[in-house]
Amino acid sequence: MRLSIIIVTWNVREQVRDCLLSLDVAHLPDDWEVILLDNASQDETAAMVRADFPSVHLIASEENLGFGAGNNRAAAHARGDYLLFLNPDTLVNQGAIHALLDFMDAHPRIGACSPQLLLPDGSPQPYTFGKDPEPRYLLRRGWQRLVHGRALHNWDLDFPQQMSWVSGAAMLVRREAWEEVGGFDEGFFMYFEDNDLCLRMREQGWEIWYNPDVSIIHLGGQSAQHMAFSGRTYQQSLSYFYRKHYGRIPRAILRIGLAFYNRIQKLSIVKLQIQSK
Repeated sequence: MRLSIIIVTWNVREQVRDCLLSLDVAHLPDDWEVILLDNASQDETAAMVRADFPSVHLIASEENLGFGAGNNRAAAHARGDYLLFLNPDTLVNQGAIHALLDFMDAHPRIGACSPQLLLPDGSPQPYTFGKDPEPRYLLRRGWQRLVHGRALHNWDLDFPQQMSWVSGAAMLVRREAWEEVGGFDEGFFMYFEDNDLCLRMREQGWEIWYNPDVSIIHLGGQSAQHMAFSGRTYQQSLSYFYRKHYGRIPRAILRIGLAFYNRIQKLSIVKLQIQSK
């Protein structure tokens, strides 16, 4: 089989429906398959998929496995030479997928490739690629954001480029590279599992590319409660990444940097609250 499209979802039934409709799963090529793992959603996602998309291979987990472990479990059922990992809040057409597959076919040393992710208004989504999160890089990125109010990178690239990592929200992976590194590290519940996967692929000689010639829509959008959880999980995953890949000094720098960053964030929130009164 040429392609396995893998989607892991949790309590976003309507977004899952829209994603599967955008894929037009009823008319996929014969050598493509869609595998959807539902992470114990409470909104009847699994029932909807069974009823409305019978061609989708549904795996209903009895617990929330997280992003990495959920994708690993789904990938264990995949038969494709390529694995396309998709967030459920993406809208993508078959033409975009064909273009990514052709790009990977033409560059056999690419282990993973991402299209350009667009926000609903058509603007490029930030933080969809970058360099390894070493202390110097994070300092530069944090300084640009906190002091200058702008991003370190230009997210609107004009041509395909090699990167250190690309986003797992829409990542096409060559099976050979996937199997060589053993899939996602399940020590990451959410966030930085894509950075870690790309780093381990690069260590084995594979290339990581971002291709803005192909684009898909990434809706995003989360509740305030989820955003608070996401912020904590993001920092926990970053700390785990440092414990795994870096030494004692970088880990100490990260702890100090996160403490300083969180302090600045709290002061900024207090300032906004005072100004709003």
